[in-house]
Amino acid sequence: MKEKHTNPVFGYENKNSATGFDIPDISMFGMLKICAQAHPDAPAFDYFGKKCSYSALVEKIEKISACYGARGVKKGDIVTVIMPNTPEAVISIYALNRIGATANVIHPLSAQEEIKNYINSSDSKTVLILDSCKEKLKEVINATGIQTAIVASPAESLPPLMKILFKIKNRGKNTEAETDRRFISWSDFVKCPIRTNEYIPTADDADTPAIILHSGGTTGTPKDIMLSNRNFNAFGIQAVLTLRDVSVGDKILAILPIFHGFGLGVCVHVCFCFGACSVLIPQFDSKKFASVLKKHKPTMLFGVPTLYEALLKAKGTENMDFSFLKYAVSGGDSLPEKLEISVNEFLKNHNSSVKICEGYGMTEGLAALSLSVGDAYKSGTIGKPLIGNEMCIVEPDTTNTLPCNTDGELCVTGPTVMLGYRNNSDETANTLRVHNDGKIWLHTGDMAYIDAEGFVHYKLRLKRMMISSGFNVFPTQIEKVIEELDFVEKCVAVAVSHPYKKEVAKAYIILKDGTPKVQQTETEIRLHCEKSLAHHSVPYYYEFVDSLPKTPYNKIDFLKLQKDSAKEAVS
Repeated sequence: MKEKHTNPVFGYENKNSATGFDIPDISMFGMLKICAQAHPDAPAFDYFGKKCSYSALVEKIEKISACYGARGVKKGDIVTVIMPNTPEAVISIYALNRIGATANVIHPLSAQEEIKNYINSSDSKTVLILDSCKEKLKEVINATGIQTAIVASPAESLPPLMKILFKIKNRGKNTEAETDRRFISWSDFVKCPIRTNEYIPTADDADTPAIILHSGGTTGTPKDIMLSNRNFNAFGIQAVLTLRDVSVGDKILAILPIFHGFGLGVCVHVCFCFGACSVLIPQFDSKKFASVLKKHKPTMLFGVPTLYEALLKAKGTENMDFSFLKYAVSGGDSLPEKLEISVNEFLKNHNSSVKICEGYGMTEGLAALSLSVGDAYKSGTIGKPLIGNEMCIVEPDTTNTLPCNTDGELCVTGPTVMLGYRNNSDETANTLRVHNDGKIWLHTGDMAYIDAEGFVHYKLRLKRMMISSGFNVFPTQIEKVIEELDFVEKCVAVAVSHPYKKEVAKAYIILKDGTPKVQQTETEIRLHCEKSLAHHSVPYYYEFVDSLPKTPYNKIDFLKLQKDSAKEAVS
């Protein structure tokens, strides 16, 4: 019989407070440490079968925070983390948090120009980077202020036999002797005998960013989103108070990446607030999905809709018993009704009483802002706001509240709403607005309506952004990169439906006079995109046109291009 532990997070529940709970003035690490003191021997994470207890995790974080301190990192500094879901990445994020530094977490598949821009926009002097990304950093490091680049392999924390097999498989890769002293291996970095003091935040530090994540905001242009300790800890408490039957020892399958608010917020920090075990998956492989499920039997499954599509197609699940599952949550993109029905049928046929529940969130609100679960469950909706959050519908481009059952822009207020966009006060003011009630509301840029029962019905995105396999893709960023080429006059990117990724980008391109429309031109554009954009942002399709449709106001008619692309996809 599973040993029961008291979850310290429940102690913050306070029905007399405005949010329904009290938020302590502690760091993310401080919250983790409280949970570790309550259940020190419980597994905090599992990495390919190698487990780490909560007490051991705290010790590792304390040691690594000293290592960062020895390299000159101090309170207020921003360190860029370019890693997948590995122990080194998770430990580093909390180690930086422990000493009051900020982790700027970005996608390991970012192109070298993106890496340069993310580092420069955050003024980072130190970076933790995956070894396979090292060459991209070397190409641009002289155009940044990086003084120390810590290079880590996914094999660092593997079990001994798996580490040997990994080295054999990758023999010959990344073996060239390093002459640039700015680069240091993880194994050398951790050779640090000293200790360092812990940073204890106070109420005065409420507006200090703990984590920087990246998204497109309401305009679809990449921005640096500042999130605080209070944001993360409030979200942890919200989750624990919402999913009340989760207990110590339960498992979350951490497939969602840590550079995503959903991944870092839910699969890591919320997991630690539960006292649960985060099963770290650095790279999702649909062919191994069934074996991972059989081995770990996760009680909580969080993923984008394409993850559940992969579940339905996974070979090896035919005779599996899914009674171990307590929650199956879909987020990051809208859940199609057909997929919802199929997943529910699958779970029912595999001995599970669980129904897939849809959540809604955005990085500007850290992760989930509402969830269709428990008493707040209603098929086809994104449920009701999480405890402590409020939602309203306003007339687009105003703060005028609309009545129930009326379409408008969805707005949210609550303790997980971001501090703002770093170095972008105009966009911050446009997104975070004070309403007549005196509260600061996050304008999501999404259309929705709230019914008479308080359930929120998501409609569509107002902002120019597409979502490919759960990753945000920003048309304006694609357009900017393609228009850098001297033979391109104009570019417009729109979304095209895709059977698995749901959406991919298509680029409409006007070439300058005299440029031949030949295959060589498209190849040059594609190679430039691959160098400058993350993999999921590189357009799938390119079409050369002589002109672009315009609205009556002489603006580019994005909607018409979108509709034309949709027709082509159907045909």
